[in-house]
Amino acid sequence: MADNELPATEHDDRGAGPATREDPVIATSQATPREKGQDPATSNTPVAGNASSGAGVKRPGDRIFEALSTISAALITVIIIAVGLFLLIQAFDPLRLNKENFLTYGGQWQTANLENMQFGIPNLFFTTITVSLIALIIAMPVALGIAIFLSNYAPKQLVRPLGTLVDMLAAVPSIVYGLWGAQVLGPKLSGFYEWIHSWGGDFFLFKQYANSPSFDTGRNMLTGGIVLAVMILPVIAATAREIFVQTPPGQIESALALGATRWEVIRMTVLPFGLSGFIAGSMLGLGRALGETMALYMVVSPGPEFRGSLFDGGSTFATAIANASAEFNNPTSAGAYIAAGLVLFLLTFIVNSIARAIVNKK
Repeated sequence: MADNELPATEHDDRGAGPATREDPVIATSQATPREKGQDPATSNTPVAGNASSGAGVKRPGDRIFEALSTISAALITVIIIAVGLFLLIQAFDPLRLNKENFLTYGGQWQTANLENMQFGIPNLFFTTITVSLIALIIAMPVALGIAIFLSNYAPKQLVRPLGTLVDMLAAVPSIVYGLWGAQVLGPKLSGFYEWIHSWGGDFFLFKQYANSPSFDTGRNMLTGGIVLAVMILPVIAATAREIFVQTPPGQIESALALGATRWEVIRMTVLPFGLSGFIAGSMLGLGRALGETMALYMVVSPGPEFRGSLFDGGSTFATAIANASAEFNNPTSAGAYIAAGLVLFLLTFIVNSIARAIVNKK
């Protein structure tokens, strides 16, 4: 053996002898084998949701919260179904006794004589749709401009106060809007209405009939649509703004890197991203307009029939029910107006369902 060599041992395979190298620690280890890539520090941590390891057991607080959430969601569904069933049951007898076609009769309503009931919804339906569309046509571009300004142009210190100011429009009671429209807006627009009628009076949209509301009062469907536009403006603007601010920053930075101007960035990134949200907000605003009662009750003069003129009066579903509420002296007569309410219920339900479908698709 050389002086610089170490003696061979039974655990050293460099020397001669029958012993082989063996690690007693590894040979006697009882540890559970780990999968490739598993962190040793977390190897003994139970996997969430693994029933065999006892994980995923819900705590009492989680069970209570889940139960309350489920009950709340089910309660809303039950309430909507209950309202629909109530309207349907109450409207069944009047519809059975109606001597005219409910969907096509446009004459005067006769509900006092139960033996000869006559009522239909065409006038109410077209007046409701017309006033709501006027409001939507006016409110949508204004709300879009507000949403773009608050999300892209307004200084940071002004975004919150201006947004709050717009949102406050939704907190104003309907009767205040009604008073403003009937006492201020309508008379102020009389000169504008006369000017439009002077050159467009022969066109059916701007025609004035003998029993149409006077221009001095301005209590026509156009004034009602303008008031409704102000009322639904915060709904559309708030929805669109919340969508616009969620535009991915990467898309905006990419457009800026390519040399796009501020408007080009909005046109190429913000508007395509938030278009569905803007449309959904508009549909929600339309649903709000369809059911408005008090403001239109005070602003729009009741009309005998729908003749298509914006300078004419008319009755929506909601205002017709409000006007006739004093005559609800028996369930059958009231049921005729409940039948109209059923149509309004279905109409607003369809509009809001379309808005929800647009949001979900996005």
